[in-house]
Amino acid sequence: MTATDRSIELIHTAAQAAADKLAHDIIAYDVSDVLSITDAFLLASAPNDRQVKSIVDEIEERLQKELGAKPVRREGDREARWVLLDYVDIVVHVQHSEERVFYALERLWKDCPELDLPADAKATRGKAEEHAKLRAAEEAADLGGDW
Repeated sequence: MTATDRSIELIHTAAQAAADKLAHDIIAYDVSDVLSITDAFLLASAPNDRQVKSIVDEIEERLQKELGAKPVRREGDREARWVLLDYVDIVVHVQHSEERVFYALERLWKDCPELDLPADAKATRGKAEEHAKLRAAEEAADLGGDW
């Protein structure tokens, strides 16, 4: 079994929405062969809680407006560290960068085929690592200036 056209359409729209809100490391997997409950997973992350929430809101709004899709379940909202949007056909995971590293969902799904994504979404690969290095350099510079 492979992801349906509807699943792919949802994934593409969600990935583009996430990229438009500057999500990091957007990736999608076809999990239809290993899970009977959904066709595909979309993973994205952001360096802070406010941005996680912003990405989730944009994905939800775009899928509703453009494809008439509403999530049947939305979890993790209050903390905005890991928000899950369940659209039945697809499940979207938007995680704070720290949670993304800690839970490493990519390792769980690495044997599943990766789905092709819009160019803007592909361009987000490696952004979390880039952002972390930049933050570390800024913090080191701040510490150096205090001596």
